[in-house]
Amino acid sequence: MVRTPAGDSVRAWVVYPERATKAPVVLVVHEIFGISPWIRAVTDQLAAEGFIAIAPDLLTGKGVGGTADSADATAAVAAVRQLQQAEVQARLQAVAQYGMGLPAAEKRYGIVGFCWGGSTVFAHAATAPGLGAAVAYYGGVNTAQVDLTKAKAAVLGLYGENDARVNATIPAADSALKRAGVPWESVVYPGAGHGFLRQQDGQNGANMAATEKAWPKTIAWFRQHLEAR
Repeated sequence: MVRTPAGDSVRAWVVYPERATKAPVVLVVHEIFGISPWIRAVTDQLAAEGFIAIAPDLLTGKGVGGTADSADATAAVAAVRQLQQAEVQARLQAVAQYGMGLPAAEKRYGIVGFCWGGSTVFAHAATAPGLGAAVAYYGGVNTAQVDLTKAKAAVLGLYGENDARVNATIPAADSALKRAGVPWESVVYPGAGHGFLRQQDGQNGANMAATEKAWPKTIAWFRQHLEAR
């Protein structure tokens, strides 16, 4: 459990890499479905790539205790929709500080999120001055509410072509992040749908094709912007 300045605690899944030197930290922000076996698998994979990966359960304390206590996926979705971004961001900041305070950690961190978590990543990039790198998978952002011109970190947005609702937010994000002057790149993968990294067998092969390009790009982005030079 990670304690926050507000006095509550956040349950988190922490996975260490096998390496001889200290590692950067990467936070993994879950989808609207909450912590799931798939999110934990993503966390494992990031650790296999050399990062200390931490997936906080942002539903901790919401209901009985968190995602594991939600009756079903519908209950988890409803609970995530009730979360307030101010509290979410405070919890993410606390988890980041916890991660960077681990003896095996570098004092650098990144963040990756999916769907609702992708939107949360954009909000984190706008409010976390210590963030080094961010990757948002198919996350929409309302720039009237999230001031991306304040971003300090390198931001990568990864999208599926068949996701018009989310993709409609790309131009505004592009404009704001260019004004911020930070490294920024967006990629739209042809034929892929929303959630392509998790639903790799969908869209007649397009989701798998997107995954095979997006995941290596994610790792390269974190290595470029987080690893010591």
